[in-house]
Amino acid sequence: LSRRVAVVAAVGGAACGTWLYLRSRKERELRERRQRELRALALGQGDFQLVDHRGRPRRKADFRGQWVLLYFGFTHCPDVCPDELEKLSRAVELLDGDAALPKVQPLFVTVDPERDDVEAVARYVRDFHPRLLGLTGSPEQVREVSRAYRVYASAGPKDEDGDYIVDHTIIIYLLGPDGLFLDYYNRSKTAAKIAESVRRHMETYKPLLD
Repeated sequence: LSRRVAVVAAVGGAACGTWLYLRSRKERELRERRQRELRALALGQGDFQLVDHRGRPRRKADFRGQWVLLYFGFTHCPDVCPDELEKLSRAVELLDGDAALPKVQPLFVTVDPERDDVEAVARYVRDFHPRLLGLTGSPEQVREVSRAYRVYASAGPKDEDGDYIVDHTIIIYLLGPDGLFLDYYNRSKTAAKIAESVRRHMETYKPLLD
């Protein structure tokens, strides 16, 4: 009986070891395929020229070496943008709770530069995470950075008060220290899920550019 138990245990151990190896290989292959896809996509390549909510010129190079959560929106947005920025801020707070992780830089880029000047963006971002940096610029500068991240934005018709809504892409982007897109989170993702995903990316990060 003891011999049979030993044989079964050995077979079970071998099977478990094989399963773990295959799972590890599959995960590695998936990561490598993801890396190839992201290199080909290469969202966010190139530079941008914007101004932050303190009036300082900002370029993409300013954020190299940092992990970034990036959201495009506008300050007159009635509900979606505040909800998404609250979620983004909460995800950053969760990550801040782990002292072993690098700090994440949250960024907000307006898609409505006609109304969102430096002062308007400054008033807006102070309601969210204290590290949240708001960025604006000329219409062409904003269009350029939006194109770099393939963000759709279209202003709707004005009402009798001259107000309007901007229809735009609702996505939170994760950028790695090389400044390139690594992942995205739509409205269905919770702050906890975003923080969990960012943590995994930090643990397995490899630069997409040589």
